[in-house]
Amino acid sequence: MSRFTLPRDLYHGKGALETLKTLKGKRAIVCVGGGSMKRGGFLDRALAYLKEAGMETKVIEGIESDPSVETVMNGAAVMQEFQPDWIVAMGGGSPIDAAKAMWIKYEYPETTFADMCKVFGLPKLRTKAHFCAISSTSGTATEVTAFSIITDYQKGIKYPIADFEITPDIAIVDPDLVHTMPQKLTAHTGMDAMTHAIEAYVSTAHSAYADALAIHAIELIQANLVKSYNGDMEARDIMHDAQCLAGMAFSNALLGIVHSMAHKTGAAFADYGAHIIHGAANAMYLPKVIKFNSKDPAALKRYGVIADYMHLGGKSDEEKVDLLIAYLRKMNDDLNIPHSINHYGSKGLPEDKGFVPEEVFLERVERIAADAILDACTGSNPRQPSQEEMVKLLKCCYYDTEVDF
Repeated sequence: MSRFTLPRDLYHGKGALETLKTLKGKRAIVCVGGGSMKRGGFLDRALAYLKEAGMETKVIEGIESDPSVETVMNGAAVMQEFQPDWIVAMGGGSPIDAAKAMWIKYEYPETTFADMCKVFGLPKLRTKAHFCAISSTSGTATEVTAFSIITDYQKGIKYPIADFEITPDIAIVDPDLVHTMPQKLTAHTGMDAMTHAIEAYVSTAHSAYADALAIHAIELIQANLVKSYNGDMEARDIMHDAQCLAGMAFSNALLGIVHSMAHKTGAAFADYGAHIIHGAANAMYLPKVIKFNSKDPAALKRYGVIADYMHLGGKSDEEKVDLLIAYLRKMNDDLNIPHSINHYGSKGLPEDKGFVPEEVFLERVERIAADAILDACTGSNPRQPSQEEMVKLLKCCYYDTEVDF
């Protein structure tokens, strides 16, 4: 028996933010990030709608990119004091992910971060509050997923929290919120969405329900991501729906080792002054992982189906895989995303010499590989890598060399 879980209600289209005025409750906490929701006036609008619903509100703001365990614990303490019956998270993946983890700690104060990271091991939520997620970027789709990514900076590792309990009750997908997305963020979140859809389709947990969502998301992203990056607002509106479709697919079909590697390399070199931004990491690693996974016959066939839906040509599945890889690499070029870690600049753009020194990467790659194998996303990858294979794959991602194993 399998399970397919989505938010109870998903409100989409221009003006969907007004849904907040229909919520029933006494108190709502609103979680936001670094200021884009405030600058765009969306935070004030949300607070006004909640006030119209008769709720007292409190704001937790300044949630950082790649939110930390400390941010989660501090936010949960605020919730304990305020006692909200609605948690409303607005912004990109970071504030929504942080709010999900705060929610767990708020409902079960004795819960440790290690407890949260037990895959599909959370207790029943909604004993104190319901959760509404409002996305302002077109990539993570955390507004519809059973996942949250939190960083333990002491270990330099991003940990996925995975449990259907943290699937939001309400998702609001309003394209007005993404019109001010910077170009680089549009690129990185868009390739995150493409990775979600492709990994979901070839995952060992795929199903007919998730397949339809994943394939349509791929088609929409292929047609609209580069246009959105170049400022086409109609395409950007479509991308906001596409990333949500991809999110609904992977929340149920799960992901693979592209995400395992991205999680474990993201903060691994933070002591050198930067992170490898999640969407960019996915974009760099995806072509390499496709080649690695294509040695599995079932994955090979499913990649071929993806290539067919993308109208890439090719007579055999092997040819289709190569054409798919070439297409994705060209997409990275069009979006100004590097192809490899050694050319990944500290601002997420291509540079002749990246911010991660070769000797540092080689010194840490064994540990990163071991951590990636243990990541929650690895279990549903179609080909299970050994430690040696994961090290080789990471090296291919560092040097941009061919995957021939």
